[in-house]
Amino acid sequence: MKIFFSASHSLLAQKAFVEMTKRYGQSDPRDADYFVVLGGDGQVLNTLYESMETGKPVFAIRRTESVGFLCNKFNNKDDLEQRLVRAQSVTLHPLRIEAETTEGTSFSALAINEVSILRETPQAVRLRILIDGIERIAKFSGDGILVATPAGSTAYNHSCGGPIMPLNANTLIMTAICGFRPRNWSYAVLPQDAAIEIDILETNKRPARIEAGNAVLHNAVKAKIWQDRAQSITLLFDPDQHLGERIIREQFML
Repeated sequence: MKIFFSASHSLLAQKAFVEMTKRYGQSDPRDADYFVVLGGDGQVLNTLYESMETGKPVFAIRRTESVGFLCNKFNNKDDLEQRLVRAQSVTLHPLRIEAETTEGTSFSALAINEVSILRETPQAVRLRILIDGIERIAKFSGDGILVATPAGSTAYNHSCGGPIMPLNANTLIMTAICGFRPRNWSYAVLPQDAAIEIDILETNKRPARIEAGNAVLHNAVKAKIWQDRAQSITLLFDPDQHLGERIIREQFML
C-alpha cells in the first residue's frame, strides 16, 4: 500500500507526520494509492484540491485543536492500513465558477464548500440574481451572497443562517450574507443542476470580490456558478464517522 502524507504546520500534525512517514514511508503523490492528511479542515481542503488532479482518495486525520469536521479521529499510528481498507467513501462534486472583471479579465475556479461574492468597501454590494436564466432578485443589497454545496452547508453557509442539507439532498444553497434588501429573503434551496448567474451592479461605486476555494477575484462584474459533475473528489471516513451522519448530527448540536 502506497501512501502520500500531507500535514499542516501545527505541532500535533508535524509530530504525526514524522511518526507516520517513518512507519509507512512517503510515496510520490502520482504513485500513491491514498492521500492521508494530518491536520484540520483547512489542510484537508487544500489537499482535496490537489487530489482532483490525481483522482486519489483522501483520508484525513484530525491533528489540530480546531473542529476538524472533515477529519477522522487519531487513534494510533499502527492501524492506518486497516482503517484505509475498511473506510467508507464519499464522492463530492465541486462548484464551478466562471466570472469576469470590470477590465474584461476572465476567471474560472472550483470550490468544494462554497463560492462567495462579497463587498470590497464599507458600502453594501448590489447584485442581480438569475436562476436558470430567470431573474429572481432584481436588486439584492447587503454584504454579499454565497452558494454552497451540501458538504459545505455546515460551514460558512450555516454561520450566515443558511440551512444544513443532507449529503444526498441533490441541492445547492444560496444564502444572503448580512442581507439588507429584500428584507424577508435569507436563502434559497436550489436543484443541484441549477445555473446561478449574478450581475454585480454599480461596480464603480460598490466593487465586489469573489472567493472560490483558494482563488480570489477582485473587481468582479458578473459570475456564473454551477455544480461541476465532471469533477469528483473521494473522501474516506471510518464507518462510524461517515460524513453523511456528521451532517445530520450537526443539526441537533446545541
